Parts: sequence; C-alpha cells; structure tokens
Amino acid sequence: MKVAVIGMGLMGGSLSLLLKKHRIATHIIGVENNPEHAAIALNLGLADSIETLISAIENAQLIFLAVPVDVAIELLPIMMPLVKEQIVSDTGSTKLAICKLANSLPNRQQFVAAHPMWGTENSGPQSASDQAFKGRTLVICEAEKSSEKARQLIEYIYTQLGMHILNMNAADHDLHAAYISHVSHIAAYALANTVLEKERDDETIFQLASGGFESTVRLAKSNADMWVPIFKQNKENVLDVLNEHISQLRKFKSCLEKENYTLLHQLILQANKVRRILK
Repeated sequence: MKVAVIGMGLMGGSLSLLLKKHRIATHIIGVENNPEHAAIALNLGLADSIETLISAIENAQLIFLAVPVDVAIELLPIMMPLVKEQIVSDTGSTKLAICKLANSLPNRQQFVAAHPMWGTENSGPQSASDQAFKGRTLVICEAEKSSEKARQLIEYIYTQLGMHILNMNAADHDLHAAYISHVSHIAAYALANTVLEKERDDETIFQLASGGFESTVRLAKSNADMWVPIFKQNKENVLDVLNEHISQLRKFKSCLEKENYTLLHQLILQANKVRRILK
C-alpha cells in the first residue's frame, strides 16, 4: 500500500517508521515544506520520496495528515475535494474544529478523525521513535460519519501498532484532552518560566535540577508551533481547567501563608489518590 504522510515531524516520522516496520506500507510518500526536515526524513528512510501535496494525494491509497492543528484546518479543504478512493486520517490533538470542518467538505465518508494519544517533548523527524503508540489509546471521533471501510482500515493499522481504540464525540474529546494533556503543558511552561525568572544562573539550574524538576518541566521543551494552535482551538476548555488549576495553587499558597500544615497534608494526600488511576 502506498501511504502519504503529510508532515514529517515527530508524529509523522514515527508513524512512517512503524508503517514500514510492520510492512503496512510498501512506499511512504512524504510531504514536508521544511527542506531540512524533508532531507532528514529521506536520509533516515522515513520517507521513500518527497512529493507535493497534490502529487501525494493522487499517488497514495492512504493519507495521514500529521501537521499542527491549524495547518490541518488549512489543508483539509484542499485535500478532500481531490479524494476519490483514498482514505484520509489526521493525528490532531483537538478534534471539534476539524470535525466541524470535515462535515462541510466533499467525501466526508473517506475521512477518519483520529488522535493517537502519544507524544514526547521532542520534535522533528530525527525524533521519530519505533516505540511510539504501543500501549496507548487511539481516539476516533464521529466514527459514524466515516465509511465502514475507512474506519476499519484506520482501526486495523493502529491496532497493529499496539494501540487501543476508543470512540468518542469530538466535544467530549476536547474537554478531556484539556484536563489530561493541555493544562499539563501550560503548567510546565509556567513552571519553567518561573524558574528561569528566579534563577538566572543556567549552570546552577543544570547542576541542581533533581529528577522531580526535570520530569515536571519536561513538557516545557515542547514545540510552540504545535501547542499554541492547540490552546487556541481548545481555548474554552483550557481556560476552564486552568482556572481550577489556579484555584488549587492558591490553596497550597494559603496553607503556607497561614502555616496550616494540617490542610497542606490533606491536600497532598488527596493528590496521592491519582496513584490508583495511573498505576
């Protein structure tokens, strides 16, 4: 099967690597507007050829849209009118905007709105990993609007890559993604900026950074070009959960100001309950 991967970054590169490893794709057509990324993808064997968007759509049987969510919104209206028998799926971290758009475009049944719940703080094709996706969840949104053939193919591919399949409506997906992913990135960015503002000596940060600090701010290394569009598309949900996060920070601040260490202990014990969920 000829597969086109539009966007040869972390997600697209990892997907390409695994499609070839599992012999699902016989030929990967890469589409990449960053010449450096295109060259790296070819050099690493992630793509067998680099083609234009139109050429890739014409020559592929399956197309993955692995670009930032704002770029996906720009490209999908160009792509879907050109689709015949090809199946198209995205990998975006927000789903409501792209589902609303897809519903207004031709050949809606050929499109599968999907979010592989995997990622790292790294970016670019050089960060592609053959350990991606395994044991994680693939969320498919508005599955009933995709043809059975399209849906089954996407489910089969990601199952082969070791993922579990979960169907969800787009609005619920974006709400839950704000809780479990999007606010975590904002918190990491804010903490990193706090430390950089208060501790101006880079060498001290490097020397004294413990495992806890490093793991907490790991997400702060994530690419702004990818995450700003996510926050923009999911603004209302992110603001809602961010307000709750600020409220929780105020509770911890108040405990210290008032020397209420009993309540501080209770707040930490309450937070420890997450162990039951994240085993």
